[in-house]
Amino acid sequence: MSGDPAEIFVGGGGAQYALPQNLLLKYGNRHGLIAGATGTGKTVTLQVLAEGFSAAGVPVFLSDIKGDLSGLACAGSEAGKLHDAFTKRAATIGLALRYDACPVTFWDLFGEQGHPIRATISEMGPLLLSRLLELTEAQEGVLNVAFRLADEEGLALLDLKDLQAMLVFIGENADTISTRYGLVAPASIGAIQRRLLVLENEGGAKLFGEPALQLSDLMLVDPSGKGRVNILASDKLMNSPRLYATFLLWLLSELFEELPEVGDPDKPKLVFFFDEAHLLFNDAPKALVQKVEQVARLIRSKGVGVYFITQNPADVPEAILGQLGNRVQHALRAFTAKDQKDLRMAAQTYRDNPDFKTEDAIREVGTGEAVTSFLEAKGVPGIVQRTLIRPPSSQVGPIDAAMRAQIMAASPVKGKYDALIDRESAYELLRARAEAAAKTAEAQETASQAGSDLRIDPGELREFNKGRRYDGGRMAEAPKPRPRSSSSRSDSVTEAFAKSFARQLGSRTGQAVVRGVLGTIFGKR
Repeated sequence: MSGDPAEIFVGGGGAQYALPQNLLLKYGNRHGLIAGATGTGKTVTLQVLAEGFSAAGVPVFLSDIKGDLSGLACAGSEAGKLHDAFTKRAATIGLALRYDACPVTFWDLFGEQGHPIRATISEMGPLLLSRLLELTEAQEGVLNVAFRLADEEGLALLDLKDLQAMLVFIGENADTISTRYGLVAPASIGAIQRRLLVLENEGGAKLFGEPALQLSDLMLVDPSGKGRVNILASDKLMNSPRLYATFLLWLLSELFEELPEVGDPDKPKLVFFFDEAHLLFNDAPKALVQKVEQVARLIRSKGVGVYFITQNPADVPEAILGQLGNRVQHALRAFTAKDQKDLRMAAQTYRDNPDFKTEDAIREVGTGEAVTSFLEAKGVPGIVQRTLIRPPSSQVGPIDAAMRAQIMAASPVKGKYDALIDRESAYELLRARAEAAAKTAEAQETASQAGSDLRIDPGELREFNKGRRYDGGRMAEAPKPRPRSSSSRSDSVTEAFAKSFARQLGSRTGQAVVRGVLGTIFGKR
């Protein structure tokens, strides 16, 4: 095996597996793919790569679908049959096996198995939010109007109630807004509100709010020089696959938007593992896929490597698949005509090895084995090799709740994100303006009513004077004037403000809120 600190030893070696396979850190930001059928060893391969990057001082972010990857926080054990199997495998490939743990930070959108992780509605942007809510084109247009109005009026959209309040305002003032921005149909607003309600019932509201995640907290290195491994608890999150995919895509877009250009660094600044990658592309609109392709193509210059984990390479669009230079392909099962076609297509993406047929190798490799190809000098794809994946140094399988709690208590971000902050934003501002407008309208109505009480109807005065006489130079007491009839004020508080706010639309301007590349719709300030 290689002891070069500029490489990550992945496996291979020995007579049967020919050459050792190493991932060069210099090309770690050229992205990668880990693929294979269920049960073929993808999770262990992901664990090995995460350990390698962490040991090299590269922070890692990954999602833990089954809870197994929490074992990265503990060193492997020399007890049990698993150790014996790993010892034998290590001897085969020439590895001096040493157990060790990684510094780990646990995250959880629901705040149960890790530190809460949040984004604001404005940061998410209308494109990703439309994807999350499964909106039609017309409904997405209404959502764009809501974001535009919020930007122009300086109304921060931080959580779901901010967006819901903005939609209420648009619905009550649709005629005026439609004149400026195009038709805003009440049916579309109602559909969006119902989708937001479903999202809220599924627990998605916990994603939105403050304090929002600071990307710098994902890029920490511990005192020993190891990169921290950020593990997102995703077992519960996977019950809402669209929420899972949208969140990770948002995070990727924020990295692209905020990180500076670094060119070709000696090692990545961060490596991002996207498990169950097919969820990102299932039923995704063309515009979204194009944005993902753009981010994947350009984010490497920010020093970020993106590794997609999925069952079949065909799950990843061809334009993106072509950008994945480091590949680990575990076994694919070809039982149907479609399976066989996918297998042939997967084999065609590798640089041929004259010693075997790639298609046969992908079909034949066993659990813990893989067909691999890593970028070599000058970024040239290496010849495909059959590889026995090295054993991980950390624990295979999940840790217990007590150990998780202990690690969270010692976390460098302990207490930073735990308490939800609800500062003044669109909901509070709209409510305050509506109440102020209602009070002004009420005061004006009271003043008008008081003035009407002091006036006598001229017709009544003429009727009174008929047949009357003056007594001592004074006119006898006139009848009390009848108060002018007043209809009950039907406008609600929100409607009162809506009318006031609508008159200001034409004259008030503002700066658009800067959102990530996948959420930007009206440019940047």
